[in-house]
Amino acid sequence: MAFNFKDQRVGVFVDVQNMYYSAKNLYNAKVNFAQILKAAVKDRSLIRAIAYVIKADVKEEQNFFDALEKIGFEVKAKDLQIFAGGAKKGDWDIGLAMDTIELAPKLDTIVIVSGDGDYVPLLNHLRHALGCRIEVIAFGKSSSSLLREECDSFIDMDLDKRRYLIYR
Repeated sequence: MAFNFKDQRVGVFVDVQNMYYSAKNLYNAKVNFAQILKAAVKDRSLIRAIAYVIKADVKEEQNFFDALEKIGFEVKAKDLQIFAGGAKKGDWDIGLAMDTIELAPKLDTIVIVSGDGDYVPLLNHLRHALGCRIEVIAFGKSSSSLLREECDSFIDMDLDKRRYLIYR
């Protein structure tokens, strides 16, 4: 029996901060996460969709997290770290990497939604050591060229802004 595209088991992993700030800085818009999930899954079998968020105690953030869950994402949240000098840090790079590595045996395709070049070694490992197909969805203008080169498929959200952005 030939392996069918529809038989592919897909995991979608979204670096929400990366997408949020890219959309805001490039287009002064918000990201349409429902369309991203649709583009990521296509006709394939969705196994897990995880959105990684940073809690910053902003009024609307719980509504946003609830909306992500309603779309079909499992939301993993972490508090924003504020250091003594006032510097702020909040990222999920290691958490996202660990989840993809742990879930890889149950997946044929891993979709990373981020333009962050820090994920290049992860993509390399997932492809070559664990045998997964790697797809990336991000804004081409703000994504790492190395990241685009390392994946099997790249969806450039800049090319279909009306689909992937919400202007308010």
